[in-house]
Formats: sequence, structure tokens, C-alpha cells
Amino acid sequence: MALGEADLQGLVREAAAILDEAAVPFVQGHGADSAVQKKGNDFATEVDLAIERQVVEKLEAATGIGVHGEEYGGADIDSPLVWVLDPIDGTFNYAAGLPTSAILLGLLRDGEPVAGLTWLPFTSQRYTAVVGEPLYANGVAQKPLEAAALGDSVVGTGTFNVDSKGRFPGRYRITVLEGLSRHCSRMRMHGATGVDLAYTAAGILGGSISFGHHVWDHAAGVALVRAAGGVVTDLEGAPWTPRSRSALAGLPGVHGEILDIVTSAGDPQEYR
Repeated sequence: MALGEADLQGLVREAAAILDEAAVPFVQGHGADSAVQKKGNDFATEVDLAIERQVVEKLEAATGIGVHGEEYGGADIDSPLVWVLDPIDGTFNYAAGLPTSAILLGLLRDGEPVAGLTWLPFTSQRYTAVVGEPLYANGVAQKPLEAAALGDSVVGTGTFNVDSKGRFPGRYRITVLEGLSRHCSRMRMHGATGVDLAYTAAGILGGSISFGHHVWDHAAGVALVRAAGGVVTDLEGAPWTPRSRSALAGLPGVHGEILDIVTSAGDPQEYR
């Protein structure tokens, strides 16, 4: 669709006001119990469901663009223009009372993330970006990310069970983390993919690895990182798309070093 940067910035402003409203019940519901059991030991709270309903209704009314949400689905992810919403990223953290959880909202145009918003209400951090424009943190434009070395960087990694199988078995993940531990400054496991991506965009983390594949976990953060001047691919090094089965984000220089470590771990299926 023919949307210019000014149009995209206008959409981001509309969306930011809607997320500010959604942050109120988000904070009020901290520590909410599980309401809907999903696959494995995953779940959603009533707050997830309520926030998704609220944001979808207001976004569609304000922007005329459909929304694809984690809990209810909605607009086709292949639509020419679609919002992608995770009402609570880091639901386990949220239900446990931890502050590392967020509201994630990305805008895809023909499958490319062109704008992203990540709200961390408990730490009063708001990140917005239109790809091609600066990253904004709490409304203040940030300088582009500079090249860095992995040895000077903190890296965010996803959680896992060592005995898990699947696309990226637990023992494969341990091998990747073992390699990282020898080369990066520190590793951090926040338990919220969107938080890791936002912190990478802000230069707080030098990079982050996501072994997950859900588009709602990644769309907002990919836009933020790319706008900030970082690099986002999958774990094989191909540019991230909504069909990617993983994500690797990093500052210039750091991304390549992490990718080398991931590649050296070999084929994940050999660990099954």
C-alpha cells in the first residue's frame, strides 16, 4: 500500500494513544491468574483477553486497518496492511508479578514490518519506530546503533526445557548458550521476546536470540531493531519475515558474531 513515512507516523501516534489506554488495565491486572489453557503449559489471563479486545476495537475504528492478535486471531497475516498484537508478552512473568512483560504492536505492509510499538508499563518505557526513521524511547529520538563487539555485549536469550524436542531441542539451545557464554559479556533470560528485542533496539542489549516462531512475538521488535540500525534474521541468517521460525537480532558487528556461534552449533535436528 502507498503509505508514506508521514502516514506511518500518524498511524503510530494513533496506536500509541490506544496503547496508553490499554496500559491502565495492564497495570491493574498484574499477577492475574490463568484463564485459558493453551498448548503445553502455556496460558492466557483474563487481562490478555480483555486488552486484546480493547485494542483491536479501538485500532480498527481509528485506523481502518485489521488486527491479527495472539489470542483471537483476526485479520489475515498476509493482508497488504495488518496490525499484529501481543496483548501481554511475557505472560508467565506477568502472572508471577514480575515487571518484565509488555504490550507489543507491529504493523506489517506486504509482509514487511514497517512500524513497531513496545510498551513496558511497569518500567514506564515506551518504544516506537517507523522503519527508515529513528527509534523513539519515551518520545525522544535515539541515535542510530553503532557497531559493537560481542565481548562487550549483554545478550538476551529465550527460556527452555533441556529435555524439550521440537524445532530447536533443549540440548541444542544449551550448546548455543555454551558458545555464547565463552564470548559475550553476560547473558540474560528475561522470559519475554518483545522485551529482548526492544532492549536490543535501544542498545541496552547487544543482541537477542528467540527460538520461537510466533509473529506476534517478533513483528514489533523487528521494526524497532531495524529502525534503530540493527540487524534481524532467523537463526540461519536469512532476513526475518512473518514466516520465520526463529529470530536473531543484534547491533552491527554483534549480530554476525552471534550468528557464527549459532552456526557452529550445527543442525538442531541432530540434537533430537
